[in-house]
Amino acid sequence: MSLIMNQTIPMPDPEGAHEYFHRKIYYSTGPVELSHALDAHENINVVDVREAEDFQKGHVPGSVNLPRDRWASHEGLRKDVPNVLLCYSQACHLAAKAGHDFAKAGFPVLEMDGGWAAWQENELPAEKGQASRATSLQQ
Repeated sequence: MSLIMNQTIPMPDPEGAHEYFHRKIYYSTGPVELSHALDAHENINVVDVREAEDFQKGHVPGSVNLPRDRWASHEGLRKDVPNVLLCYSQACHLAAKAGHDFAKAGFPVLEMDGGWAAWQENELPAEKGQASRATSLQQ
């Protein structure tokens, strides 16, 4: 492939692309895959890092709410299972920032691509209010 003047899409290095996609597959999941894992009762912990008022309007069933102002507490995070993090949308980087902080503290984390917006776009089940599981894990 020849280079085009002012090309905005770079020519990817196959080795670098292999590493990128390996990490993407290993450290992220999609909303449909997460829904299937929850339906199969896989041992995972869903952590929603959106603000509490947004979480209460709707969230992934059984998820834990851990807004940014409480990240240092690690409330609801678990070290014995994967913690699947989500925020508002694909453009939101709160889950990625939380993942960075939580992984540094020793928690196994991955990010759900697309955030809450993608969950809703796929018309997946939702809960409203404070989830009982989230309350019990945060105590």
